[in-house]
Amino acid sequence: MTEPPAARTVAATKLFGSGDTLVRALDEVTLDLPAQRFTAIMGPSGAGKSTLMHCVAGLDTLTMGEVYVGDVELGTLTDRQLTMLRRERIGFVFQSFNLVPTLTVRENIQLPMILAGTTPDEGWLALVVDAVGLRERLSHRPAELSGGQQQRVAIARALATRPGIVFADEPTGNLDSRTGTEILEFLRTAVEQLGQTIVMVTHDANAAGYADAVVFLADGRIADHMSAPTPDKVLDRMKSLGELC
Repeated sequence: MTEPPAARTVAATKLFGSGDTLVRALDEVTLDLPAQRFTAIMGPSGAGKSTLMHCVAGLDTLTMGEVYVGDVELGTLTDRQLTMLRRERIGFVFQSFNLVPTLTVRENIQLPMILAGTTPDEGWLALVVDAVGLRERLSHRPAELSGGQQQRVAIARALATRPGIVFADEPTGNLDSRTGTEILEFLRTAVEQLGQTIVMVTHDANAAGYADAVVFLADGRIADHMSAPTPDKVLDRMKSLGELC
């Protein structure tokens, strides 16, 4: 049996403004995001990629259509239920690391559980901490870490609750190329060795080359898909679509 997608959209439409200023940020997007896979979402500025991620992650609502995380349709949830779903089943990694400067690495990683009042799964946390190579840094604070180490903390925090899906918005945008490569390699490891589901918004063809598949957006619609991407294939596809990011 085929495993159901970690998340999916059905005719997802998002409108901003009205009349002459109406913008169709998403235009009837139907998409499956497979479980335990690494999916990259690409497109030029204004293509709708961040809007799509925010709506699937429950950070924004659709104007029309449906979004499912697992078998839960987000449009049926109350604000409290949506908050709980985001806390328990979704992880987030952003370009800005969003760490709490007064907390240690350990405390930053455990912050979602501290806020939820839940007990950490110490076995899983140990796996995550070792996978990101932070065992010797747990008592440090963010200011004592490099940018790459801070992003590793942010990724570990996103994985700490063992979410059903992790959304990464330009996770290497503030990093140099070598450190960015290390972060992308870890995201790849999180999928292959930890069984996580990663959805990454990026404009970088090299970053997309680490994914299992790429979804190309243009003008709020899906313009193309690519399986087993490489940086060269991604660049060629972008050129063929006339969508240089």
